[in-house]
Amino acid sequence: MDRIAQCHCGSLRAKTSGDPLTVTLCHCRDCQRRTGAVASSGAIFAKAEVTVEGEWKVFERDAAEGRRVRFHFCPNCGTSLYWEGDFNADLCGIAVGAFADPSFPPPLLSVYEQSRHEWVQLPDGVKRAQRGLVSSAAADNEPGDR
Repeated sequence: MDRIAQCHCGSLRAKTSGDPLTVTLCHCRDCQRRTGAVASSGAIFAKAEVTVEGEWKVFERDAAEGRRVRFHFCPNCGTSLYWEGDFNADLCGIAVGAFADPSFPPPLLSVYEQSRHEWVQLPDGVKRAQRGLVSSAAADNEPGDR
């Protein structure tokens, strides 16, 4: 299925083919500040299934385990439309809200629940992680509130 996500002013677009590999909610404080919302909702696609049109600027920051993540946003309206990171160079995250489609698939995964607002209710069956997708037990003990 083809979909189009776009920024608020419409000058930056991401066209996708196929369904997302997964849909996530991230409750980390960095995403809360980046979006101005209580969580970031992202659809993860293979980069090969995403075509970007328009101009963008990039904000790069540290991510978990010494990695970096790059957020691409519209230089006109400031919408943070999509992101990519060092975790898997073949994947691209796109803001679910930018699709403006109420029938978009629901989240399958909720991460950084340690900073989730208590009143946020999630759909049944959502897999939950107190931190990110790190499988090592040491990750639950690492400092910070990403």
